[in-house]
Amino acid sequence: MIPKLRPYYKQLKIYSVLCSLLSVLLSCNNTNKSITSTSVEPFNQTDNWVVLDKTNADQNGTTYSWDFKVNQSSDYVLQMVSNEATFKNNETVKLKLGEQSFETSLLNDYRINNNEIVSEFETIMPLQHTGKEHLSITTKADFKRLRFIPHFKQPIGSGKYHQEWLSMHQSKEKQEALNRFKEAKLGMFIHWGLYSQAGGMWKGTKINNAPHPGPKVAEWLMYAFQIPRTEYRELAKTFNPDQSFAQNVVKLAKDVGMKYIVITSKHHDGFALFDSNYSEFNMVDATPYKADIIKELYDACLAEGIDFGVYYSHGNDWMDGTDGNYANIKKTNDSLGIYTHPSGKNLWDPSDNTHKDYLQNKAYPQIKELLTMLPELRLIWFDGTGFTTEEQAFQFYKLVYDNNPNVLVNRRVGYAFGDYLDAGDNKIPSASETLEKYWETCGTTNNSWGYKSYDEDWKSPKELLYYFVDILSKGGNYLLNIGPDGTGHVPETSAQNLRAMGKWVHQNAEAVYGTSRWKTPNEGQEETLLDGTGHRASKGFQREFTSKDFWFTTKANKVYVISLSNTDGDILIKSLRKGEAEIEQVKRLGSDTTLSYTQNENGLQTTITNLPKDVLGYVIEVTLKNNYEN
Repeated sequence: MIPKLRPYYKQLKIYSVLCSLLSVLLSCNNTNKSITSTSVEPFNQTDNWVVLDKTNADQNGTTYSWDFKVNQSSDYVLQMVSNEATFKNNETVKLKLGEQSFETSLLNDYRINNNEIVSEFETIMPLQHTGKEHLSITTKADFKRLRFIPHFKQPIGSGKYHQEWLSMHQSKEKQEALNRFKEAKLGMFIHWGLYSQAGGMWKGTKINNAPHPGPKVAEWLMYAFQIPRTEYRELAKTFNPDQSFAQNVVKLAKDVGMKYIVITSKHHDGFALFDSNYSEFNMVDATPYKADIIKELYDACLAEGIDFGVYYSHGNDWMDGTDGNYANIKKTNDSLGIYTHPSGKNLWDPSDNTHKDYLQNKAYPQIKELLTMLPELRLIWFDGTGFTTEEQAFQFYKLVYDNNPNVLVNRRVGYAFGDYLDAGDNKIPSASETLEKYWETCGTTNNSWGYKSYDEDWKSPKELLYYFVDILSKGGNYLLNIGPDGTGHVPETSAQNLRAMGKWVHQNAEAVYGTSRWKTPNEGQEETLLDGTGHRASKGFQREFTSKDFWFTTKANKVYVISLSNTDGDILIKSLRKGEAEIEQVKRLGSDTTLSYTQNENGLQTTITNLPKDVLGYVIEVTLKNNYEN
């Protein structure tokens, strides 16, 4: 504990004792449901499992079938329980879930109570809380039962905090903040910290060749090389970026048309880019810069009318977060036959406090510090949920709401307590997916988030624009990342490509800001789905854009038809065929001239002329006689 805070903690301890006594008195005299509900049985995570005994299956030869119900919609993992290991690694099994048939491999076996063997299937299976599900498996294995358990990245809670969370989430302040967020559409993510100086290298070795498993993105440097905490702290002594950092990145964001900025105020390494009374491992106390760079960027954003948000790693803190609650969770999981994924946890040099101490003495107070210091903060982007409990996740959400109800919280706070969803790192949902909340995709300009000096695989302006347009057409936001180096300089190619994309954004702003998804997101070629940072790194991007490919957005009585082609000529927009929309006017954005057109059973036909050869695409604004109803 920091010496200058000891008097404060002494007072807090006395206050906590008094509050505890008061709580006891209230619990004895108050019969209100919200009080008495806390005395119910502790939540048992197995309540949301689906267990299918072999003895209850319908058997036809070596095929076993069950009908079952799901309590909670989520992603699940299917496991097989048997008395002895009957599968070799990577052996496949035929499964049919509903109408979907596939073969899937079994992961390594591990033992649980009574020496039973649990084999886990590789395929993640989304299950919905809608009526009955049907599963059949074809196997010669002598198993005892199958069981669906929630995937570790999407734990299911007890629901005891749901109503209180919902009342906050549905408040006037939150909904106004969410509407503002929906209109913004495009934001800048900034991954920047001590690791930026290393550039994805440690003692001459690239992080891609690091000896330990885990993400090979630059900000995971400490984890990938399992750098001792004392040694990692030394990086702070040389972290002295250019003082123009804040102004430079805000100008870049303006040039691109980004309406909000989110920066890593504390990433998994535990280093705070702001002045903190709860950890000396921060920008002011530990570096020669000696200034609060979060406050500097906040002020620069406000001066330019850009909304400001902070990323905060609440679940992972390799400096002060001990083992991230790993040992406690593993003890329970081992007894249930659940593998405990250690990814993101400091198991090589954990701090000697407890995870609860970390939350009480660093994470919660630092969140309050940020909310106090930044009164016009717009969102907090939590990350690294890991083994944060349902109660702890709720406390983070409530802490934000109690201090500033205008601040949005993303879904990674944990247990569905976020105000909006993110689709995942460099992931774009399919147009056919149904999402329960508004959503955002965060993406990179190359294949790393933090600065990686040797990663020159930059996404072209056209590729970046395609992802943005695809997201727009599906009704989401794009939070597009930059990874400045240790001096705060944004790699030139990254900045150039973003500005080229921004030229299109500014010219076609009417089709971007404040728009929503139209009844038809796109027509033409099938989607080229972005499925993670590693997916793009290994597969690259190859797609040709033709004059038959269109994406759609809408606002009031306008439908915007987006093309990523730069070819003049006749075009046919099938989704605007006669009977689908009653058209009043057609024009190209950026041109004052209206376009002549015909509309019949085949679609809306018009002609595009005089497109600059270097243009990334164009937008046709179609004015309808009546507003489109979402």
